[in-house]
Amino acid sequence: MSKRDSFPTIPLQDVPPSQPGDLKHRPSVLVVDDESIIADTLAEILSRAGYAACAAYDAEAALESALLIPPEMLVTDVVLPGMSGIDLAIAIKRIFPDCKIILFSGQASTADLLAAANRDGHQFVLINKPIHPTDLLARIADNLKRRKPRATAAV
Repeated sequence: MSKRDSFPTIPLQDVPPSQPGDLKHRPSVLVVDDESIIADTLAEILSRAGYAACAAYDAEAALESALLIPPEMLVTDVVLPGMSGIDLAIAIKRIFPDCKIILFSGQASTADLLAAANRDGHQFVLINKPIHPTDLLARIADNLKRRKPRATAAV
């Protein structure tokens, strides 16, 4: 017996069919924070709320993730190592113009960075940390409602 055959297999006809609700669209949300506990916790909260959430811990990793799974929304801390969250948001918007952006920060100094981005024509929502998960979920849902639905291919 080879290593390949050492695990049990299930015949295809025995695999249960998907439930109708399983095929419902789950908006993809990319969460970025250099504090992994915050990024992971927010991604878990979003997943439990029905979103397809993914966590990243810096802007470079977030860009790589976004290229693999295009986000419908980016939720990012403003202060990140290397590239700032605002620069990340600008890069994501260039690649995915329909992606909604929510920036969050616990530092008052980010207002200057946001003002500079606004002067350059970028309009982003800024939420101050800490934020209650219920409030964050409401803001995300509200922003995604304003989004045009993606066209889906017939299956």
